[in-house]
Amino acid sequence: MTNQLFEAALGINAPWYVQGVDFDAAKRQLTIAVDFVAGSRFAYSGVAGEHPVHDTQIKRLRHLNFFQHECYLEVRVPRVRLPDGAVRLAEPDWMGKLDGFTLLFEALVLTLCREMTFAAVARLVNLSWYRVKAICDRYVDLAASATDLSEVTAVAIDETSCRRGHDYVSLVADMDGRRVVFVTPGKDAGVVERFANHLEEHNATPAQIKSVSIDMSPAFIKGVDEHLPDARVTFDKFHVVAHASKALDGVRREQQRTDPALKGMRWSLLKDADKLNLAQLTDLEALISQYTTNRTARAWMYREQLREILDRKQIHVLSKMLRRWCTGVMRSKVEPMKDVARMILRHFDGIVAWAQTRQTNGFIESINGLFQAAKRKARGYVSFKTMRTVLFLIAGKLDFSAFNQHAS
Repeated sequence: MTNQLFEAALGINAPWYVQGVDFDAAKRQLTIAVDFVAGSRFAYSGVAGEHPVHDTQIKRLRHLNFFQHECYLEVRVPRVRLPDGAVRLAEPDWMGKLDGFTLLFEALVLTLCREMTFAAVARLVNLSWYRVKAICDRYVDLAASATDLSEVTAVAIDETSCRRGHDYVSLVADMDGRRVVFVTPGKDAGVVERFANHLEEHNATPAQIKSVSIDMSPAFIKGVDEHLPDARVTFDKFHVVAHASKALDGVRREQQRTDPALKGMRWSLLKDADKLNLAQLTDLEALISQYTTNRTARAWMYREQLREILDRKQIHVLSKMLRRWCTGVMRSKVEPMKDVARMILRHFDGIVAWAQTRQTNGFIESINGLFQAAKRKARGYVSFKTMRTVLFLIAGKLDFSAFNQHAS
């Protein structure tokens, strides 16, 4: 009766059955021996029919805990003889994708690793960090390889830092599906070339990509021009405003050398006005009132005007106002803002496209933030392979159910 109870709990069906159960209180382990009925024949994937058993191997599989105790299945797995004379291992359908685990245990690890670091999960399930990572690597590889990209038409491309120095990983996100679809080392034009090749390997073509949101990286621009020829480039409005904010801060830094009143006003100038406290607002209003004589005040007003222009939804209105803004800035004496105006004129079409596409890199940058937070919790990830796995677990929306019915 005990064996039948465990068969029901494990979902084991004929010809498999529970042969015996052993509980080691000292080791806090439950071991369940699983066998098959003598004379049984087994199917083998890709070969028609059922085949006789040649011999067997004992496989020890980690399963879900039995209450607070670790549970293992010791399974006598048959090796079958195929019609061509080959002998192959006929694994039961509840064995995991990695040797030594059941599908249910692997599904548990995947679920935990989407919310926790590998090290934390390893401690929780009493497994090595490397084995936890190996499970995640395996499923991410399987699911990413099977991903269908035939419906992807709009993407965003951005990079995130791997470690201190100049090591980067670039991400490509499907903007409609809100998911990461490609991860590759570097941040050069080769990123886009590799993504174009990736599309062709996943039921898609580069020609189907009609919109791409990128920063103003010359490498990304070059890559899109060469490898995604039908894509309309949109330069994220927030990147444009960020350049203006950087110029504003540069003006403040230069002027505060001779004007001590500007010291301590950095965040008052850079933050949105609705996020300032009363004291900061008072200081900001006092500064703005000097806009005719104060270059920092004029730089702040230029930044705010630019922000307002980029919020326009009519492309012809935005285009006209943006050119007028560039002309006004170029006539001023606020040199750092002139650099912003020149940058806008160089990338004018892509910036104006924002009015129609409304496509930004905000989603992909939020993914970068989640990844950097995960990296800090894990005290850093060393290899690209690990980073790729973590990024897909965080934001890939991968479907593991085709490989493990217990994993979503």
